[in-house]
Order: sequence, then C-alpha cells, then structure tokens
Amino acid sequence: MLKTSLLLVAAISGIQLMSADVTTDQAANKKIGADTSASAYTQEIDSWRKQRLDRLTAPDGWLSLIGLHWLKDGTNTVGSDKANSVVLAKGPAKLGVVTVSDGKVTIAIDPHSGATIDGEKKISAELLDDSHPKPTTVAFGTVRFYLIERNGKKGLRVKDSEATTRTKFLGLDYFPIDPTWRVEAKWVPFKPSHTLDIPNVLGDIDKSEVPGKAVFTHDGKTFELLPVLEEPDAKELFFIIADRTSGKQTYGAARFIYSDMPKDGKVVIDFNKAYNPPCVFTSFATCPLAPPENRLPVPVTAGEMKYRGGHH
Repeated sequence: MLKTSLLLVAAISGIQLMSADVTTDQAANKKIGADTSASAYTQEIDSWRKQRLDRLTAPDGWLSLIGLHWLKDGTNTVGSDKANSVVLAKGPAKLGVVTVSDGKVTIAIDPHSGATIDGEKKISAELLDDSHPKPTTVAFGTVRFYLIERNGKKGLRVKDSEATTRTKFLGLDYFPIDPTWRVEAKWVPFKPSHTLDIPNVLGDIDKSEVPGKAVFTHDGKTFELLPVLEEPDAKELFFIIADRTSGKQTYGAARFIYSDMPKDGKVVIDFNKAYNPPCVFTSFATCPLAPPENRLPVPVTAGEMKYRGGHH
C-alpha cells in the first residue's frame, strides 16, 4: 500500500513538473515572439530612416537648393551678373533669357554660357514645369534649374550638388523608436470628398482634396486627422501635422507622414515615420503648413526632430 502511494505521489509530481515546464516554455516562446516582432519593427524604421537620408542627401535632393526665383511676365534675363533680372548665386554671368507669355515659358540660351537643356546643346526650348514627369532641366557645371508653378506663379528652382547645405549637412536626429506611436486608425470616408484649405510658407492657400478622416486612440485619448491627396490618382494619404513638440523639439510649422490607402476600414499612421518638410533645411522651398484640424493637443515624441543646423 505504501509503495503504491509513493508511486502515485511521484507520478503526480511528475505531471506537475511537466506542466510547469510547458508553461515556462510557452512564456519563453511568447517573449521570443514579442522580441522578434520588436526587432523586425526596429529594422523597418531603421531602413526607412536610411532611405529618407539617401533621398535628402542625393545630389539633386532638397539639400542642394540654392535659389528660387519668381518670374515676371515678359522677358527675364538670367545669369550671375547682378544686372540680370534673375541673379543666380552660381553660374555664367549671362546664361540667357526666359520669356513668359500667355502662360507659356521659353528659354533662349547664350551660346557662350556652356549651358545645356536636358543634357543637349540647344539654344532654345519651352520650359515644362515640375508638374510634368520630366520637367525641362537647364544645367551648367554642378548647377541646374527647372520651372515650377505655384498658385499661378512661375519660378526657377535652382539646385547645386555642391551647395553648402548639402556638403556641410549635420545629419538627422530622431526620438527613440516608440511602437505605441504606430497606430491603427478607424477610417471614416467622406462621400463626396471634402476640401481643406492648406496654407503654405508663401502665404498662399492651397485647396486640397480630403477623402476622409482617420480616428485613433493613443494613451486613452481619441484624436482625428485629415489627410489630403496630393494628386487625384494618389496612391498614398498625406498627413500634414503639428503637435505640442512643434517649435520645441520639432519644427514649428509641420511634419509630414505618408500612409498606405485605407484597407478594411482601417489606416495605419506611423508617427515614427514623421519627418521634416524641406523648409527646415532651406529657405528656397515652398512648404505647406499644418492646418488647424491637424494640430494635435499632445506631444508626439516620435519621428524626426528639429534640425540642428536649421535656419529656423
């Protein structure tokens, strides 16, 4: 009888030990899964940051801007000589003449300037603006410019791969990666779409299409954001935001976030991918400002921080 009892106790103890081992293994596996997921997310954000840096520091990236010159109707002489209508920071003294007439912009190149048009030795051409897939590019040495149009105004955007903003770039700073700021928002479509007034640094107002609103909860509080479509056939939502870090740890005017289009009534907004507009790095950009509807009443301590070398 005693022997039987001892065997029974041993068997029960064994089952308990096995149960404890299984529970421990499950907990360990769950932790490994969580660690793996966190590691994969960190790698995703690190990869995104590298791509962001590569685009920004490219020879023709935003850091290469050295000028933005608005054109008047009629003839505009262009060159580095101060007698020109458009005085370039760098380039031949007399590059040529840009003519604005009936909404069309053309350029006549000085044959002694050494400039090219779309990589070819041409003396004249119509300038297609940056709303086209390939705007007409006039180049000389390390400098190039192309036409832009903003709210009916036409200008020359000038870039130099040797711009000091590029060659003396100080790098980007970020808040620590915080997975809680990757939120899955409820998507509330607007049918029909709404229109939102988006101010920019020039003092102009752009009317942008808003296809719906994103409603999300963070730290027990509910917020709404209105994304815009940059183009009618846009494949991403564009959020222009500000928050309680704006003007302190982050750029005061706005930060940008792109998100995939809504799926199954949800849209993911990753604030760890919030980044600075080009106006942080140069005074020659035309950036939108965060509309009142997208100014969050809390500090968003995620994403890109204020640029150490910024002129703002």
